[in-house]
Amino acid sequence: MNGNIHSIETLGTVDGPGIRYVIFTQGCLLRCQFCHNADTWEIGTGKEMTVSEIIDDLESYLPFIQASGGGITVSGGEPLLQVPFLIELFKECKKKGIHTTIDSSGGCFSHSKLFIEQLEELLLYTDLILLDLKHINRKKHIQLTGMANDHILEFANFLSDRNVPIWVRHVLVPSVTDEPEDLKNLGEFIGTLENVRKIEILPYHKLGVYKWEALGHEYPLKDVEPPSEEKVDFAYSMLTAHWQNLKNTNSFRE
Repeated sequence: MNGNIHSIETLGTVDGPGIRYVIFTQGCLLRCQFCHNADTWEIGTGKEMTVSEIIDDLESYLPFIQASGGGITVSGGEPLLQVPFLIELFKECKKKGIHTTIDSSGGCFSHSKLFIEQLEELLLYTDLILLDLKHINRKKHIQLTGMANDHILEFANFLSDRNVPIWVRHVLVPSVTDEPEDLKNLGEFIGTLENVRKIEILPYHKLGVYKWEALGHEYPLKDVEPPSEEKVDFAYSMLTAHWQNLKNTNSFRE
């Protein structure tokens, strides 16, 4: 079983708990204006790697990874464009007791029978999903990513219904994703999910601009500066308000 791989980071520290072996897959349907991996967009390209090649490489880092409570994270691009590959990879990881995480925007989620069957099998071997919620407003989501968010919110509910643990991530882009009303609505949506373990605000940055330029693309947010610490704190408080209320209610019930 081969996967189309863009690159691998062997000792990642920001893509799940502990130290992570992070695989960046090739291919994505979204065209996020703030994307710092625009070179992963094209589907069907990248380096073809087998599951055994990845496992052989991963094993050399296992002492550091497992001592930290870490594991493997498959990011992208969009990992769920290659579900059969992930199933085989995570099966092998589970044989070795390796914690498995997927970093996904849910951008390719569909209700087709084949996709759902494959996804449900994959979730049997998945410990955590980092769910990137770009924008709660449908129209603004289209402007930001080139795609509506209906199926992405359905994906979030799909994971909640199956109690798959998730960390919700939201990239805070000044004047784009930081409007108080939008944050409030996103927080309310997160509050309806039963499986949220953590919420992360990812401050917008410009580290990927050079990739856009190298690819010959005009970077659409060139005049936008990273948010202040105060704006990040405010956004976090807005997103966690309803989630904390849900957590407190569930704790009381237990």
